[in-house]
Amino acid sequence: MSTLQTLDRGLRALEIISQRPGGISIAELAAELDVARAISYRIVATLEAHSLVARTEDGRIRLSAGTAILGLRFHPRLREVAQPLLRELAQQTSATAFLSMLEGDECVVIAVAEPDSGILRVGYRLGTRHPVSRGAAGIAILAGRPAADSDTDQVRQARRDGFSITAGELEHGAVGVAAGVGTPLDHDGLGFESSVGVVAIEGLDTDIAAAAVVKIAARIAALLDI
Repeated sequence: MSTLQTLDRGLRALEIISQRPGGISIAELAAELDVARAISYRIVATLEAHSLVARTEDGRIRLSAGTAILGLRFHPRLREVAQPLLRELAQQTSATAFLSMLEGDECVVIAVAEPDSGILRVGYRLGTRHPVSRGAAGIAILAGRPAADSDTDQVRQARRDGFSITAGELEHGAVGVAAGVGTPLDHDGLGFESSVGVVAIEGLDTDIAAAAVVKIAARIAALLDI
């Protein structure tokens, strides 16, 4: 498959810059890209013109607001792809199905589907927020990241299993099952961190739910080509 070299370098530059929270110099970026400083400068100038990167006071290059705007524009596409699959998941498990995305250190519910009938439902609504360190949705997202010494036992278990199960962490009596969808931001700054799952108060068959959630997460990822 042929690629456009200039565009390829620009996208690689964005990925490199995204992995340097403290910023990166023109010279360092040139070395990472294995190009001359003049080429690195032109790449940065082009990205800067589109508000994708900005220079700090000391001249280092960091991501700018344009990348966040692109991310926000991706949300509707993610919801569009996920919604029919969430409805399918809700029917399969007779539980409330949801899609959550990471914003800062919180999980935010961006899509929900309810089953036609079934077990007692949980009031999981659009815009619901909770810490990423609590609940199946957040644990599933953290499990999608590279292993770290700071990982909790829950995160390690979810990484081994491919899904997370939690009980009573966000609402008394509620059981949640979730699996990660997407590319961790610390692996690819142009990716996103989200999870798909189900939650119910009682009667949830977690084995069936886990298998269904993992399958739906994979289908969403395939449709988004990630």
